[in-house]
Amino acid sequence: MNSHDPSTKRKRVEIDLTASDSGTDVDAPGPTPKAQRLREVVGSVPTSSTPSASAHLPQQVRNRTDASHFPLASSRSTNLHGAHEREAWLADDGGFDDIVGSSQDDALGSDDMHLYGDLSTKIVGCRYYRGYSNPGEHILMRREPGNPYDSNAIRIDNIAGAQIGHIPRRVAEKLAKYMDNRSLRVEGQLAGEIGPFDCALTVHMYGPDPNTTEGRRTQSQMTADKLPLKALKDAERAAKQRLKERQALESRRLAEARSAAAAGRNAALGVGGQFSNQVTAAGSSQMDMSEILEASQRINPRALANEAERMGFSEEQLQQLPMATQPLSIKTKMLPYQLQALQWLLDHENPTPPEDLGQSVQLWTRIEQRRFTNIATNFSTQTAPKLVTGGIVADDMGLGKTLQMLALIAADLESNGPGTTLIVAPLSVLSNWSGQAELHFQDGKGLSLYTYHGSGRVKMTAEQLGQYDLVVTTYGTLASEYASGPTPSAERLRTTGLYSREWRRIILDEGHNIRNPQTKGAASAYAVHARARWVLTGTPIVNSLKDLYSLLRFLGISGGLAQLDVFNSVLVRPLKLGKRSASDLLQAIMRAFCLRRRKDMRFIDLKLPQLNEFVHRLQFSKEEQARYDALDAEAKGMMERYQRTSASGHGGGNAYNHLLEILLRMRQVCNHWKLCSQRVLDLMAKLEAEKTVELNPENVAALRQVLQVQIDSSAECAVCLETLHNPVITTCGHAFGRECIAKVIEGQHKCPFCRAELKDEASLVEPDEFGDSDTGDALLANESEDSTKVNGLISILKATPSGEKVVIFSQWTSFLDIIEGRLDREGFKFCRIDGTMPAPRRDIALDALNNDGQTTIMLASLGVCAVGLNLTAANNVVLCDTWWAPAIEDQAVDRCHRLGQKKETRVFRLIMDKTIEEKTLSIQEDKRKLMMVAFSEQSNKRQKSRTNRLADIQRLLA
Repeated sequence: MNSHDPSTKRKRVEIDLTASDSGTDVDAPGPTPKAQRLREVVGSVPTSSTPSASAHLPQQVRNRTDASHFPLASSRSTNLHGAHEREAWLADDGGFDDIVGSSQDDALGSDDMHLYGDLSTKIVGCRYYRGYSNPGEHILMRREPGNPYDSNAIRIDNIAGAQIGHIPRRVAEKLAKYMDNRSLRVEGQLAGEIGPFDCALTVHMYGPDPNTTEGRRTQSQMTADKLPLKALKDAERAAKQRLKERQALESRRLAEARSAAAAGRNAALGVGGQFSNQVTAAGSSQMDMSEILEASQRINPRALANEAERMGFSEEQLQQLPMATQPLSIKTKMLPYQLQALQWLLDHENPTPPEDLGQSVQLWTRIEQRRFTNIATNFSTQTAPKLVTGGIVADDMGLGKTLQMLALIAADLESNGPGTTLIVAPLSVLSNWSGQAELHFQDGKGLSLYTYHGSGRVKMTAEQLGQYDLVVTTYGTLASEYASGPTPSAERLRTTGLYSREWRRIILDEGHNIRNPQTKGAASAYAVHARARWVLTGTPIVNSLKDLYSLLRFLGISGGLAQLDVFNSVLVRPLKLGKRSASDLLQAIMRAFCLRRRKDMRFIDLKLPQLNEFVHRLQFSKEEQARYDALDAEAKGMMERYQRTSASGHGGGNAYNHLLEILLRMRQVCNHWKLCSQRVLDLMAKLEAEKTVELNPENVAALRQVLQVQIDSSAECAVCLETLHNPVITTCGHAFGRECIAKVIEGQHKCPFCRAELKDEASLVEPDEFGDSDTGDALLANESEDSTKVNGLISILKATPSGEKVVIFSQWTSFLDIIEGRLDREGFKFCRIDGTMPAPRRDIALDALNNDGQTTIMLASLGVCAVGLNLTAANNVVLCDTWWAPAIEDQAVDRCHRLGQKKETRVFRLIMDKTIEEKTLSIQEDKRKLMMVAFSEQSNKRQKSRTNRLADIQRLLA
């Protein structure tokens, strides 16, 4: 057992360490080569030992961020709306979602790849290095194309970046080309103790979908190189066996169903719970609320998701957590579970390494008096490990996360004296912190607070900022300051602004905003100097475990998990394979860093009124049905065409894009036919035939409609695969973030999606200035003509009991426009909140809902209102449209059903019968089932994302 520090390395002579596979593989010492800067192709996320943009960071900065620093992208405004609405309040909030990494593969990892095979080899030259690793530890494999002895050299480092050795020359000769062209992702794991000369090593080789052209080509090359493909063949055999078993099960079910039908029996099919199979037909007479409820299906969509709580503390364990004493300056009487949270917060701001042998703290276990091992990566160190100071507060919405954090600040001020806390929040909730601070503190003992935001803000020095207890800013402001002035990686602190001081703590409100680790917003949060780091979010995992990774990286988790490739190797991939050890590890992570309580837990005892959720089915009129059937037939034909072109290896990019467009139009026609423009479908057909279109006024208008649909639907940029940031659409019909596609055009002048030529940025079309690309089309014609869904909505509004208020959610602002016109004609008084409105106008709308008894309805954009708002003045929610992921809908509902709600809450999902909307419910149920295996991983990478989505589309069109 080595007794030295694993990060140190003794002096050595320069010799060829990769010459052979034996323990006596070293040639005679040669002359010491001249030191030079080498460009390295990295097979994993860059580490502290990798020459990169972060190499010149001071050690304390690298330790704090525990991540590589990304070069800056240009900052552009993300405001999509009219010039008259671009007020100074929004002036510096651009660029938060800009992509800052130059290599997507390196930044995002390859968690969607398939295991092709495991190669048994060894590490040679171990005696020349002091890097130490334990058996079973995950190590880092890095290419060294500039190695003076072997241009194929592959270096082996431990998690801390200390070199252990190289892999043998003959093995490196085979693997190097796969690492260089990124056709394989190789990951290593020690298979034994490090000996005096070598150490056994297992190399896991991951490749693309084996059924694609690229996958088949990679398999052929590996066969020629005599590299093992056993894991892939085993997976294929297992898949065939599962298919056979599934077919047999379906045959048995069909036989049982036929037998039941012959005997006159029948069985109800549905989501579960008590419901009626009645469908409200178009043009039916006005109903009261009891009739509407009778005609709706009662559902409980969240029951499955609650099973995920087994990944953290159990309800019994949470109930037994110790309570802190309420700070004297807090006026509001804190509930017992809030005092428990306060003690948890205080403990996690003062962590200590494990003291006793076998004791674990934050995944670190003391195994010897002076040796600690990380149970996730098996990495060991002889010095006390760096521990996270802070954590993730993931309580359900409405449990008082803001009050708990204010109490933490108050308790720390009372015990330790002054210290300034930086709070980063979305613009929509910026004013909430000042309001909550004023509400909860004793008179004369409140916190001093400064709002650091807006184009007119003064760049303050560290001393000036330190005069306040709280400084509140937005993610956009933080990102803009990260990009301005001296480089963010500068060793010294800046003289002014948010990066001019070390904060007592930083709190990210709605912290899932940094879930993409590659964006400027995430990088700007990582770079803040703070003694403690906190994340507040009701949804720590929105899409995949990559979301959780980014939060852990922000916290500064140590032991190797801050490197995405290691995170994927030890957690994501094993979880996808159903390995129990990975589930145990995820549970350990959640317990160590995350506090999560649900409002329906018995000991919380919020005494919230009942939440009743219903699916209200509606039936098309004959004219609407004809429109829908035409789109349905076109979508099925397009699906077949795409599958043919994809199987032939020609990609089918435009066919896939056309299919998505038809699918979006099918969803929209379920709401109102005016949302569905024929000229857009004509344009898509033209794009499929001609690849690009001329930018004449008609085509520009149609392209803007295509882009607006993607924006309204929170579509992904086809380069970075994050939600569109500063969106544009190309002449070939593909949507990107402007910064992403501008870099691509500059480098290769081709669309990365379909390879169509893009000469320059003149090939890009921006959204309509007012964010309403339907203006001037059929949308505004015949305003008196309504749809079945609008009529169904009005029936619910008219049946709502006097004194109750309703929030109506839709993904499309253009549909809110249609509803608004109908509400005017019906005489309802309403308010509205959506993404086009600056903060002051939002506050006016909220005030009307809360305080104006005549304002009984709020029209709300789903994306805007799913975060940061208190809508408890309303106890009825109508979801006009629905889509794949249910998490955003749940958050929107929780804005009404939360602490402060006094009335029984009803939620109506308006679903057109026997359409794509109805099938969406079963897809949502499957998404919730994924939560039962601890937020099971779904990749955001392009190929996997498309594969998953195609499977969903096939179900929708079945």
